[in-house]
Amino acid sequence: MQVIDWIVLSVTLLFIVVYGAWKTKGSKNVEEFILGNNETPWWTVGLSVMATQASAITFLSTPGQAYHDGMGFVQFYFGLPIAMVVICITFIPIYHKLRVFTAYEFLEQRFDVKTRSLASILFLVQRGLGTGLTIYAPAIIMSALLGWNLTLMNVLIGIMVIIYTFSGGTKAVNVTQKQQMFVIMTGMFVTFFLILNYLPEELSFSNALGIAGANDKMDIVDFSFDPETRYTFWSGITGGFFLALSYFGTDQSQVGRYLSGKSIRESQMGLIMNGLLKVPMQFFILLTGVMVFVFFQFHSSPLHFNPTNNALVKNSAQKEAYIKLEKELDAVQAEKKEISMLYVGQLNQDFDNPILQQKMVSLSSKEKDLREQAKEVISKVDDKTETNDKDYVFLYFILNFLPTGLIGLLLAVIFSAAMSSSASGLTALASTTTIDIYKRNIKADKSEKHFVTATKLFTLMWGIIAILFACVGTLFENLIQLVNIIGSIFYGTVLGIFLVAFYVKFVKAKAVFWSAVITQLSIFYIYYLDVVSFLWLNFIGAIMTIILGILLQLLLKTKE
Repeated sequence: MQVIDWIVLSVTLLFIVVYGAWKTKGSKNVEEFILGNNETPWWTVGLSVMATQASAITFLSTPGQAYHDGMGFVQFYFGLPIAMVVICITFIPIYHKLRVFTAYEFLEQRFDVKTRSLASILFLVQRGLGTGLTIYAPAIIMSALLGWNLTLMNVLIGIMVIIYTFSGGTKAVNVTQKQQMFVIMTGMFVTFFLILNYLPEELSFSNALGIAGANDKMDIVDFSFDPETRYTFWSGITGGFFLALSYFGTDQSQVGRYLSGKSIRESQMGLIMNGLLKVPMQFFILLTGVMVFVFFQFHSSPLHFNPTNNALVKNSAQKEAYIKLEKELDAVQAEKKEISMLYVGQLNQDFDNPILQQKMVSLSSKEKDLREQAKEVISKVDDKTETNDKDYVFLYFILNFLPTGLIGLLLAVIFSAAMSSSASGLTALASTTTIDIYKRNIKADKSEKHFVTATKLFTLMWGIIAILFACVGTLFENLIQLVNIIGSIFYGTVLGIFLVAFYVKFVKAKAVFWSAVITQLSIFYIYYLDVVSFLWLNFIGAIMTIILGILLQLLLKTKE
């Protein structure tokens, strides 16, 4: 990184932190600190909802996911627009009518305090873990880039988020997320068009898609019914729907975004905006990763994208074996570049040469095999080292091929995304702890100022917990999948409770509480068995909670 990159990165992040803290300081009551006095316009609600979900993991992991596995991950979001419609029709009017601070307040009014506490505790566990991951993701970047201590980076990023979140609460989050989304989308669009500019002159965009398609990177929709296939149309439209319904409808980090809207209509318009833009945004980010793959058909790429692992193996007894694999990869990439250029020439003559296509696919298969062998060599050096390097692909491209100045902007993109998602998580954790746990169970009457102070202190507490979790976090296949796996384990049960509350009126508190407890324990066991893709856990959890709740209620009624 050059001096200009450091200036761009530092100025962008400092502006967001200082502006957010200055603009929103001095909240006088709980409503102002948690709901922003219900002054948020619909477009800010929409941007805030999008920024909350679009963590650094999205921009760090998603391109790497597409580089390795293609566009299929976009199916994960197919159920989201449908979920937005359901939430706008059912959830938002009820939340606004009851004037709740958190989603879980509603559950006490519908059931009892025990059910409210269970749902809020499940939320606190999974969101606490998720917020730690959103801090951990960009810390990986800076530690790999600068060789700095990973723990130190986790602490620095966490502190930046805590500063303005502690100061201004929900209003600070809403204010800063507008700037963060501007930085994020500007950086991603500039990068995408630069990648296209870096491709060979004779390679048109449509032919670039042809090369990606020949390597199975453009398989967008999979109608397979295999439950072990991770991303299919059916898992996206069902499991993705239930995950989105639970995340946007019952997760306080999102509910808090649209509870701050000026009116029911403004909140609904913000969520519809998210429903219309989210799938195209994810498609674009995945397509950026696919274009990085096409770019590396004509440029050399490393045997392993994680620089820390490269340094580890080259200072070990496995050095010679690793260097041999690198030389083999160089030969494969040189031949692949030649074949790819010939294939492009044939495409320009409107001829999709099957022989060249088969050769190109064969070389890509060889390259993939060499990378797997490299992972085995790394594991021999240290079997505890994470050998998955998907999350480093986009980082490698940014640092080695983008021009000076833009590197700083792209790192600012990833940091901005981390801060926006982490800030929403912290405010949600703090407000849920204050309203659903502390305020609900405290016996003495306290002033508004007391609860504002308590919310700020819980913000600090959860910020420290998230930093601690980030410090012990490790890569798990890749980060974006880990975040969604954690959500899928918990979201289904919580969503089931809310669906019973909204739609199954005859089920009472005792039945829904025990159905939720049994379901959550069952989901833990199903995940442990690893018999279905994690996306199906959302569907199973929600349906199981509903069915068990109905059965238990009928059983209790019969006994009575």
